[in-house]
Amino acid sequence: MEIITAGSAGFCFGVKRAVDTVYELSSQDKKIYTYGPIIHNETVIKDLEKRGVGIINSPEELYELDPNDTVIVIRSHGVSENIYNSIAEAGFEIVDTTCPFVKRIHDAVSEASNNGEEILILGSSDHPEVQGIMGWCHGPVQVIEDASDSHDYKPLTNKPIRLVSQTTFNNKKFEDIVEILKLNKYNVNVMNTICNATLQRQNEAEELASKADIMIVIGDRHSSNTRKLYEICAAKCPETHFIETLDDLNLEVPKSVRLVGITAGASTPQNLIEEVQKEWKN
Repeated sequence: MEIITAGSAGFCFGVKRAVDTVYELSSQDKKIYTYGPIIHNETVIKDLEKRGVGIINSPEELYELDPNDTVIVIRSHGVSENIYNSIAEAGFEIVDTTCPFVKRIHDAVSEASNNGEEILILGSSDHPEVQGIMGWCHGPVQVIEDASDSHDYKPLTNKPIRLVSQTTFNNKKFEDIVEILKLNKYNVNVMNTICNATLQRQNEAEELASKADIMIVIGDRHSSNTRKLYEICAAKCPETHFIETLDDLNLEVPKSVRLVGITAGASTPQNLIEEVQKEWKN
């Protein structure tokens, strides 16, 4: 039995930078809080909690903290303009680890909406990255999650539409939605803001799943990009399994299995990927 792990599996640049930054800060005397969980991975969050790193989830919680000895870390997903300003105006030191690819979207929608364009975001409306992007729009904004939504989409104004996407959006869905909008002859200025790491991860996962007898996708259930990887792999390999920890890896493996493929979301630590590889080899 051959075991192949996708080369792009695990932490992406933005997540690694954010997590490394928090670990470095945790050795300081100041109190460290992240605005929302630094990543969608319970193992990492619990380890940071042991190191004294706290989490806040609303501007109201800032009033319970002392800005003189507290650092607030903005996670890679980014936050809205109002939340960022609330933290700054309260006098806290801010360490901003917003992914550069996400920050690029903030700048784009801010400029476009200031110029009178309507904003259309492809992504999950309840995802923190999308909520942050919406918070940098200074005018009409809507969110579309899949192709069925795009059939029902109606612009809110007669202004040009600036289309952006969540950085971890499914690229195939992106292309399908853009095609539908073009068929409806909307005046859309398309920016494909799916990051290169996501595209590579999705492409590698799809290629590996198309050859594998069994496909393992490792990641947290709350991780949007990992769920998308699972969807992509399951479409190519019926025996695709989503696991969070080694405890989930209790599969009956037929002797006919010749190739096991492994991939992992952008918030999956390397040590967990290695543990899964070792378990299969044993």
